[in-house]
Amino acid sequence: MSASSPDEMAFIAEALRAEADAIVRIAERITDGDSTPCRAAIELLTDCTGHVVVAGMGKSGLIGAKISATFSSLGQPSNVLHPAEAVHGDLGRVRRGDVVMLLSYSGETDEVNNLAAILKADDVPRLGISSNAESTLARLCDVHLSLGDVTEACPLNLAPTASTTAMLALGDALALAVSRRRNFREDDFHRHHPGGMLGVGLRQVTEILRFRVGENLPTIAGNPSVREACLEARAVMKSQRRAGALVIVDDDGKLAGIFTDGDLRRLVVDDPDGMNRPVREVMTARPQHLTVDDLVRDAQRLVRERRVDEIPVLDHQGRPVGLVDVQDLIAMKVVSE
Repeated sequence: MSASSPDEMAFIAEALRAEADAIVRIAERITDGDSTPCRAAIELLTDCTGHVVVAGMGKSGLIGAKISATFSSLGQPSNVLHPAEAVHGDLGRVRRGDVVMLLSYSGETDEVNNLAAILKADDVPRLGISSNAESTLARLCDVHLSLGDVTEACPLNLAPTASTTAMLALGDALALAVSRRRNFREDDFHRHHPGGMLGVGLRQVTEILRFRVGENLPTIAGNPSVREACLEARAVMKSQRRAGALVIVDDDGKLAGIFTDGDLRRLVVDDPDGMNRPVREVMTARPQHLTVDDLVRDAQRLVRERRVDEIPVLDHQGRPVGLVDVQDLIAMKVVSE
């Protein structure tokens, strides 16, 4: 295989700029021009009590599937309707309370416009997106958003590239605006993404604790020697898998510090009599920690930025409730070894 030439790299960069420029032009049209259609689109979508049904042919249909997925991801039920299949029975997918988003760059796609006309006759709310505010699709819709003239990234200005990118970006922006209007929060997002890395990162850190105070994580009070603290922890843990750190608390039960397995190894190597030293002399005071309100992604951030392997989790009074072990995060695939 021949190596890529500088000309090819310049061509790829230019194609990317063409697609980015299409998005910038839409943003400028909304902020510097007439924003009334965009505001009307947001109102129409926000008032939707059913599904946002997205329809388009060809590449616009593929873009519509992604826009529909974005709406669903952000809490607005959505599905995809193929315009050609709609007139062969699939119109039954459109129900009272739905809003139909119709996509066609030219605004003259027969199948899309036929569907728009049927929906208009049935008084179904319609939002159209095309290049031209004077297109047939625009006239058939309650609200229409114009992409304007878009120069495709294709050298022949034929293959849908910049136009589909612009259409996707506008659809995603509308979905985000609706979720913002509805005050969509992180916990709402988590309910819609219980699986995958997004969902895992938004879980409360207390949900994934394997080592919990009162169950399998002892806390060390007073000021015992390192040896005594290790023996005390072993007596509590018995045959259970041991955490990678001792959690040291003060007289009020609040976190005073931690003493990790790594601290123990360094102590034994550097100080032959280290096991007899008071644990408070060799512990890490005021360690990095999380609270019961923090999320798994906060633990992920600490591991990546601070290179810590064990993270105490505290209640609102500063008392330890558990310990996050980096091996648990590795097992969940939110951090790598």
